[in-house]
Amino acid sequence: MSAVTIIDVSPRDGLQNDPKWTSTEDKVALIEKLVRSGIKKVEATSFVHPKKVPQMADAKELLESIAHFDGIEAIALIPNMKGYERARGHRLSEVNYVSAATETFNEKNIGMSISQNMSQFKELVKEAKKDGIKTCFSVAVSFGCPYEGNVKEDYVIEIVQQALEAGADRIGIADTIGIAIPNQVEQLMAKVLETAGETPVAIHLHDTRGLGLSNAYMAYRTGIRIFETSASGIGGCPFAPGAAGNLATEDLCYLFERMKVQTGIHFNHLLEAADFAASLSTKTPLGRIRHVEKIREKGNAV
Repeated sequence: MSAVTIIDVSPRDGLQNDPKWTSTEDKVALIEKLVRSGIKKVEATSFVHPKKVPQMADAKELLESIAHFDGIEAIALIPNMKGYERARGHRLSEVNYVSAATETFNEKNIGMSISQNMSQFKELVKEAKKDGIKTCFSVAVSFGCPYEGNVKEDYVIEIVQQALEAGADRIGIADTIGIAIPNQVEQLMAKVLETAGETPVAIHLHDTRGLGLSNAYMAYRTGIRIFETSASGIGGCPFAPGAAGNLATEDLCYLFERMKVQTGIHFNHLLEAADFAASLSTKTPLGRIRHVEKIREKGNAV
C-alpha cells in the first residue's frame, strides 16, 4: 500500500474560528507535539487581516517561535499579495493560497472575484519562486457551497487548470462545509488527478456530516496521497455558516495504520497532541479514536 502524507492544520484551521484567544505559547506547544508525533508538514498560521480573523494576529511571533524546530515544514495560509509580503520573510516551506469554486463564497471569504484572486496568485507565484517558497493553490467549497448550493465539477477543474498554468506546486481540493459523499469524491478527485498530472494533489475534508473518513478512504482509493486534517478534529471555517470541524488527524492515521498504509506518525504521541488540541478548543472535538483508546488503556477493551 502506498505511503501517505498528512498535513495537520489544527494550529491554523483548527483554532482560527474559536472565540477564546489561544496564546502563542499554546500554539507553539501544539506544533511541538505534532512534530514530536512525526508530522512534518504543519499549517501553522495564516497572514490574514487581524480584524477578520483575530486568532491569527500573532502569525509573525508564532513563526519566529518555531523557526528553530527540527523536522518541520511550516505552511502559512495566504489570502492575497499583502499577506505574502508579510509572510515571505519567515522560514516557510510553502504558502497555501485559497480561492473558492463559487463567486459568492470567494467574495465573502476573500473580498475578491475569482478572476481577481487568480490574477494575484499569478503575481504571487513569481515572487514565491524567487524566494524559494512553494505554493499550494486550494479550491474551497469544491463539493458544495453554503450560498450557491451545488458546485459543478467543470468549475473546479477550470480553476485547477488556471492554477497549474500559473505555476502552482500543489493543488488542494477542500470540502469546506463537509457536504461531500464518497462517490462525489471519487468522481471529482479522479478528474483533478488527471488534470494535475505530475503536480501533487491534496484533499481537505471536514466531518460536518460524519462522512470524513469515508470520503478520505475513497480519495485514497482514487489516488490521493496527501490529506489535510486537524488534531482532534477541531476547527471550522469562519466564513461557512454551520461548518463543523475538520476530519481528525488521529482518526485518519488509525485508519491508514490498520490498512498497513505508511504514515510515518507515532500514534501514541499523536494522541497526546490531539488531547492538547482538544483542550485549546471551546467546541466539542469531532475526533473519535482518542476516546476509544483511553477506554482501552484503562482495561475496558473495545
